[in-house]
Amino acid sequence: MLIQKTNILYLSYDGMTDPLGQSQVLPYMRELSKQGYAFHLISFEKPDRFQQHKNQIQKMCDEAGITWHPIPYTKRPPVVSTVFDISKMRNKAMKLHRKYRFKMVHCRSYLAALVGLRMKRTLGIPLLFDMRGFWADERVDGKIWNLRNRVFRTVFRYFKRKEKDFLKEADHIISLTHNGKQEILENICPTVSSDKITVIPCCADLHLFDPEKVNAAQLTVLRDKLGIRSEDKILGYVGSVGTWYMLNEMLTLFKSLKQQDHSWRFLFVTGDNPEHIRSKANSLGINSNDLLIDRCLHSEVPGYISLFDLSVFFILPAYSKKASSPTKQGELMAMGIPLICNEGVGDTALVVNTYKSGVVLQNLNHFPSDLKEQLQTSFDKVETMRGAKEFYGLESGVERYANVYHSLLKVNSEVS
Repeated sequence: MLIQKTNILYLSYDGMTDPLGQSQVLPYMRELSKQGYAFHLISFEKPDRFQQHKNQIQKMCDEAGITWHPIPYTKRPPVVSTVFDISKMRNKAMKLHRKYRFKMVHCRSYLAALVGLRMKRTLGIPLLFDMRGFWADERVDGKIWNLRNRVFRTVFRYFKRKEKDFLKEADHIISLTHNGKQEILENICPTVSSDKITVIPCCADLHLFDPEKVNAAQLTVLRDKLGIRSEDKILGYVGSVGTWYMLNEMLTLFKSLKQQDHSWRFLFVTGDNPEHIRSKANSLGINSNDLLIDRCLHSEVPGYISLFDLSVFFILPAYSKKASSPTKQGELMAMGIPLICNEGVGDTALVVNTYKSGVVLQNLNHFPSDLKEQLQTSFDKVETMRGAKEFYGLESGVERYANVYHSLLKVNSEVS
């Protein structure tokens, strides 16, 4: 007997050919698809990445039963291009709804929620606002929008008004952090019920990020490729180094480690321009030979992480970062790697301290000389990996999404 699946519209301004789409969208949808949901996914794809990875993403979607509707991303001019893209998303969403009659619209972040809210208001479709952080504030804190500019100031105020609309009118809200949820309830929109907000951090696929699946032969090949010597100790960093990530401070930490022990080298696994990193390092008097910089596919990241003796990520502790969940944290913890990070970013410090996953630094202007000794007492590999499973495990995240879906669809069927 053929079981009729429930049609769900998923809207994302992020592309699936971007690393974020591959780690933080498709894995959830793949697992939820197994529970009887038929997804139609609209995403915006950057032309170069789309040409490079479209076949890979299409294969992933086909295998999961996800119907992918990629739309070319428009970059320029600022603001106008985004308005144009949202118009394209809205038209595509409405056309698909006429054919598939969606039972719910799942909106990833604010731009997608503009379309989702319109559909809720005009068609009565339940809206799941997966906010992913305080987007408008991130644009300001990250110096993408300069509020001295009249256009950006107007756009910022517009989205802060829409933020309240999303929070009030959404049928349910997903927050990445408990810190962000608290900020919503206390300051941004106190009329929202706590029960209406579910916290689901950026999860890690523990079937992929599993140290048992990285064998010695893989590590030998990687070490030879990167030129890592047997005596080297590796400080590692994964992901972009732009906007939020405090590259100077991370390099300064490395310099401090290097002064104490000459065997340390710094491995960056990033798609960013290597020359930018090398230039920053050179200005701090760091030998270029001590830097290793490489890029890889998301599926290859666990092998690179396995080379780390220690990992670091320093994130600008701005207001908007209350709602941020670094994707790399769950992945590093799953691989059993000790962390060095800073306070003021989402639930990062809470998780690190709860699961003895490393050291949380309060002052990035001065690094403690006894950092090695602190790590010996504040890091427990077994606890760290347990924390990855409990807090960041993909299965746990999928279960929470499934509960939200079930609740919203049940209510909607009772009303209709």
